[in-house]
Amino acid sequence: MKIATWNVNGIRAREAQVYEWLQLETPDVLCLQEIKASPHQVPLSLFEVEGYWPYWHGNKGYSGVALLVRKASCPVRPTFSHPSFDHENRIVVAELGTLLIASIYVPNGGKDFAAKMQFLEAMDAYIDEQHQLGKTLVLCGDLNVARTPIDVHEKLRNPNQIGQSAEERALLERMLSRGLTDLGRHFAPDDIELFSWWAPWRQYRERNIGWRLDYVLTSAPATGRATGCTVQRLFGTSDHGPVVAAFDGPLFAASSVLPAEAPTPRVMSPVAPAAPQLDLFGDPKR
Repeated sequence: MKIATWNVNGIRAREAQVYEWLQLETPDVLCLQEIKASPHQVPLSLFEVEGYWPYWHGNKGYSGVALLVRKASCPVRPTFSHPSFDHENRIVVAELGTLLIASIYVPNGGKDFAAKMQFLEAMDAYIDEQHQLGKTLVLCGDLNVARTPIDVHEKLRNPNQIGQSAEERALLERMLSRGLTDLGRHFAPDDIELFSWWAPWRQYRERNIGWRLDYVLTSAPATGRATGCTVQRLFGTSDHGPVVAAFDGPLFAASSVLPAEAPTPRVMSPVAPAAPQLDLFGDPKR
């Protein structure tokens, strides 16, 4: 089983690349973040992409997440839901029996640091609650926190910068202490060049001067089946690279998935241009 996560930084700008990547990798689940589009704005080639149950959760040119579940792995459309702390279209969960897979885009905190911390606190409570209910979690996405100093290139380390602060890191560690494993570090504990986001200037991506902000976090049953977790640094033109986790066999039984109701038909309306996004990690000299 293959589960992937990718902050595409605009699904309309990355339409052809996402479609190409799906054909190349055929993941069983693809989690997308920062789609920057309402459902009616998602390109037709992806809105009902062949072979997948897609769910698009966005609003015009800001934020937004999506989940695509492969029909070959899940013959019925699963239920997609949103935890109570969802705001600004930042989390969607696919319910696959006792397995819950989430696509998550944590606020970057540049506009409202308190809101970011509230979101992380709510995530922490959600993890505890779902584990108490016996659920297995696979949480994927752009968490906008570099877990430790080695998750930031040495040229960019600054403990006073949002995304590297002690408060954010402590909350992420608390989540992990509830029985989750950071698969990226699980398979590469000492890799000082493991990054997933690069500023779009000074050839940072080509030089691999970046941050690790994109994660696959797994509960123990899923961790025990994991065989790898890698970043595809050179694919696509987003400022993030796809992160792909592989597992030995399926993590859920298809027969355990309760079929969901058919989605509301797509309503077409004029497409508005994407709004500019706040760049939390902007180059201070730029």
